[in-house]
Amino acid sequence: MGEIEAEALPAVPLRQALARRMKAFAGAALDVIYPPACAGCGRLLGTGAGLCAHCWSRLALIERPYCEVLGTPFSHDLGPGILSADAIAHPPPFDRLRSVALYDDLARILVHSLKYRDRTDLAPMMAQWMLRAGDGAVGAADVIVPVPLHRLRLVWRKFNQAAELARSLGALSGRPVLIDAVRRTKRTRRQIGLNPRAREENVRGAFAITTAGREALFGKRVVLVDDVYTTGATIAAVARTLKRAGVADITVLTFARALPGPI
Repeated sequence: MGEIEAEALPAVPLRQALARRMKAFAGAALDVIYPPACAGCGRLLGTGAGLCAHCWSRLALIERPYCEVLGTPFSHDLGPGILSADAIAHPPPFDRLRSVALYDDLARILVHSLKYRDRTDLAPMMAQWMLRAGDGAVGAADVIVPVPLHRLRLVWRKFNQAAELARSLGALSGRPVLIDAVRRTKRTRRQIGLNPRAREENVRGAFAITTAGREALFGKRVVLVDDVYTTGATIAAVARTLKRAGVADITVLTFARALPGPI
């Protein structure tokens, strides 16, 4: 009886195999020097970035039921397709908004760590939760676009936290990320401390579509990414700019959402 020949497997290029080994070695070395710790409290974890059980329980996740347009959580289920009073009275310039968690306690720690403490290593973890919160919107999109920073603020801050989240979302979903499709043309004041009307005036006319962006965005379904949705003035200004450029559909996706609580 003849022997059954094993199916030939494609050979892995030597350079690729060595690169994987070096990456694994480097990751293991970093784990020894900087042991993985909880992003919320600093408690040591087994492996990889994440949250300990206690901190995970502190994350106020936004789950259904919520407004289908603004993603505002409801205190009880009113049935499918229900909109909040705010979405009916003041329709936004985007098609839907989704966020991972309420902007309090732990979510604020994570956002501030990414934004002000150079913890760009948190972006992949946060993007995983954003992908889930998007409820299929990322997979259905043509492109992912981050809310841009003005070039002077980008130099001062060194990176754009929205772009870091967008890149991580692109890596997870396979969707293309257009970092330079939208440009911030006006150096605005910081929004912190401004009332809603002042915030809206502050970002009026602050964004423009680049030439390359206009060609790449026309007729497309876009996921617009930022770290936090507060009054929505900045997001609304970018969304209006995208709509004027012919974007067909906009899903706003943020990690956190500032709200007093469910309605």
